Amino acid sequence: MGTLSHAIAPRLASPAVHRRRHGNGIFSSSVSSSSSSSRNSRSASRLTKRKSVRVVAGIKHNRDIDFSDPDWKSKFQSDFEKRFAIPHITDVFPDAVPIPSTFCLKMRTPVIEDFAGGYPSDDEWHGYINNNDRVLLKTIYYSSPTSAGAECIDPNCTWVEQWVHRAGPREKIYFKPEEVKAAIVTCGGLCPGLNDVIRQIVITLEIYGVKKIVGIPYGYRGFSDKELAEMPLSRKVVQNVHLSGGSLLGVSRGGPSVSEIVDNLQERGINMLFVLGGNGTHAGADAIHTECRKRQLRVAIVGVPKTIDNDILLMDKTFGFDTAVEEAQRAINSAYIEAHSAYHGIGIVKLMGRSSGFIAMHASLASGQIDICLIPEVPFQIHGPHGILHHLKYLIETKGSAVVCVAEGAGQNLIQKTNAKDASGNVVFGDIGVHIQQETKKHFKELGVPVDVKYIDPTYMIRACRANASDGILCAVLGQNAVHGAFAGYSGITIGICNTHYVYLPIPEVISHPRLVDPNSRMWHRCLTSTGQPDFI
Repeated sequence: MGTLSHAIAPRLASPAVHRRRHGNGIFSSSVSSSSSSSRNSRSASRLTKRKSVRVVAGIKHNRDIDFSDPDWKSKFQSDFEKRFAIPHITDVFPDAVPIPSTFCLKMRTPVIEDFAGGYPSDDEWHGYINNNDRVLLKTIYYSSPTSAGAECIDPNCTWVEQWVHRAGPREKIYFKPEEVKAAIVTCGGLCPGLNDVIRQIVITLEIYGVKKIVGIPYGYRGFSDKELAEMPLSRKVVQNVHLSGGSLLGVSRGGPSVSEIVDNLQERGINMLFVLGGNGTHAGADAIHTECRKRQLRVAIVGVPKTIDNDILLMDKTFGFDTAVEEAQRAINSAYIEAHSAYHGIGIVKLMGRSSGFIAMHASLASGQIDICLIPEVPFQIHGPHGILHHLKYLIETKGSAVVCVAEGAGQNLIQKTNAKDASGNVVFGDIGVHIQQETKKHFKELGVPVDVKYIDPTYMIRACRANASDGILCAVLGQNAVHGAFAGYSGITIGICNTHYVYLPIPEVISHPRLVDPNSRMWHRCLTSTGQPDFI
């Protein structure tokens, strides 16, 4: 097996089609296929060939579904249910016997090592989740593929209910707490909320009765570097860790091969691994899960999605995003004050967002101070009659100042490529913010118009922040549900929030490509309404 970065890279290529996102396991439909088809026939007939291809191509793995088949819907449902079935320990160990859960909030006495009277349980406590509980992934019925933000399965936008597994504690568990050695690892870059998740994982593990909890230092690297010793964790150690930013365990990119990591898990006797990271880290976690299954190891691998860019599929949001949007307001406000106070002032703020412009979009909408918002999903020109420089000239003439917000991954086709890659295999981007700053100064100098351009990049200030209240709650629930999922016997899963409810998802379904802003979504339209910017193309 190659290194983790090699295992990850092929799975993260963005598809040519970004819309028509797939859903989850499907049960029944409350709107019949025939009635839906008749209502939408006229809209569908107006679709161009290109539009129809976009709808079909958006289905994962491009199943080449024949929509003329009257049974296509049931076949589609069956396929989705198989894809979204979450891996369980009984898949490898069919004779595994569950035991009553040791997690019960009505039992306030500490869990002890000697369970002479059996595992403590309270049959009258109704705080457990039934394994058949499901959460509806999508709640909007789009009557036409031309509706703003429509996410359709077929060209007629037929309504299909898409269900995912509800997260939470189960009444039966598949690990004895006294036999568990749990490990936590944080990978990739920093993100507000890492310490909050670590804290809640440790606290919940202790409530189950786990005594052996360790942290793996500096990401996957900690599994191979002999100089990096594992860190013993307990409630006492993590009690106040959420009050500061960063990661108690440290972070890094890349790491050893999957085989080496699994060897190390065996050597250390780790049978629960909680992996905090983004798409690449989750691809690594899924590879570790697959290798453990191949070796028939009774190990639970559970991911917690960490991406400040909010670019993981199927989820409402990921932790750190709300904090990033809130902290970005400081940078935007500073740029606005600088621009507004100067003669012909122009403020430029670059925010995070390699493939997805969610932070830039939401921060621009929240601030109300942005005149131009640039994101990776929407192409633009800098020069020419429709370029941003032409619009900046108009803003200077009419308003006297302007503020630009740009995502780091925007306009990469306009600047020289570096051809460099980081340890995770990600392409190192050129600095679009600096490029726009330089081109703006050059353009106005040629026009003979004096301008005062200020450039702000708050990236590392934002990443190092502690989580705000909203993210703190999200992190707490994600951390708790990660432990519940592991004890329930699930592996190769991640936890997310869908339609305000917490769910378990199989890792491969959320890492096929980054989640992107839909240029036809209502949220992007709201952002454009706020900025008043034209198309720059």
